[in-house]
Amino acid sequence: TVLITGGGGCFGFWLCSEPEEIPHDLFDISSPAQTIPEGITFVSDIGHLADVEKPFMGMSLVCSMGMSGREQLNRKLMHEVNVGHGQCPPGLQRRGVPRLVYTSTFNVIFRGQVITNGDESLPYLPLHPHPDHYSRTKSIAEKKVLEANGPALERGKSVLRTCALRPAIYGPGEQRHLPRIVSYMERGLFKFVYGDPRSLVEFVHVDNLVQAHILASEALRADKGHVASGQPYFISDGRPVNNFEFFRPLVEGLGYTFPSTRLPLGLIYCFAFLTEMVHFILGRLYNFQPFLTRTEVYKTGVTHYFSLEKARKELGYEAQPYDLQEVVEWFEAHGHGRSPDSRVSECCVWGGLLGFLLVVAALTWLPPPVILLL
Repeated sequence: TVLITGGGGCFGFWLCSEPEEIPHDLFDISSPAQTIPEGITFVSDIGHLADVEKPFMGMSLVCSMGMSGREQLNRKLMHEVNVGHGQCPPGLQRRGVPRLVYTSTFNVIFRGQVITNGDESLPYLPLHPHPDHYSRTKSIAEKKVLEANGPALERGKSVLRTCALRPAIYGPGEQRHLPRIVSYMERGLFKFVYGDPRSLVEFVHVDNLVQAHILASEALRADKGHVASGQPYFISDGRPVNNFEFFRPLVEGLGYTFPSTRLPLGLIYCFAFLTEMVHFILGRLYNFQPFLTRTEVYKTGVTHYFSLEKARKELGYEAQPYDLQEVVEWFEAHGHGRSPDSRVSECCVWGGLLGFLLVVAALTWLPPPVILLL
């Protein structure tokens, strides 16, 4: 039996359908919005500490997922889910679970520095430079998971084998990044791009990531020599691409015009920083969705892509080609796309955003004492 923590999201549902003959349980911070497929059980709420260890009993494999936008800024939630008890390696060990595949993030080693074809030998970032709680707590959690990995040989005992995958996911039904992008287009906010047009990033389609999880779980078995034991792996589609060019088919496929205005990365970073400050001050009264966080500016505007050599060699992973056409079709099927009367509202929203950016630009040129006085 496989337990999928974070299984209420898009990827968790995709993963629980492969392979179909294995029973799956879903475990998440709240009940799934989707209809739970037949043969799959939603176990509990990961927010209740007393319930956390119970579902692990009798599990042969645990797969753990992971947030964007305002969720990244929620210190309490991030610590509870990622560090406090979300992955719970001690609980897995006590319950005799033999394998854990942890869905991590490349944020554990990336915070805006250029990385070209990086590999798993790159060191973890110190915790303090991380600009958001999500990245910081995922780094702590990944270390805990890999440190919980059992020795290569131990007779007469149930040994927990662990590994970590570091993806940036997309695909039809993905619930965090793509819906925000589409909502910005619908509200007329996607009117500019930023950063160096030659910057490259990479993503992984949900189907490729599902296969990577299955391969990783197999590579933790004794008959595979526990080859993945205690190891991290970068997982992607294996084709670095400019972030904004990657999403061009989605923008144009839904009937919107791809923006021609390009703004400096530093300006957008300052805008994201001020937005986070506003969220910090007002978030308890109104938990609004920040337009961008500093981490998202880094991830979309600075070159960072990674080698798949280790995943190919040790897991047998081979990325299959995918594009955004099925994503476009998914959004169209759910009532999204440009309507003829959307131009007036777009102009109003764009005017307000442009004014805010001009204020940010002005603040970046003011000395710190003046900013503090303001």
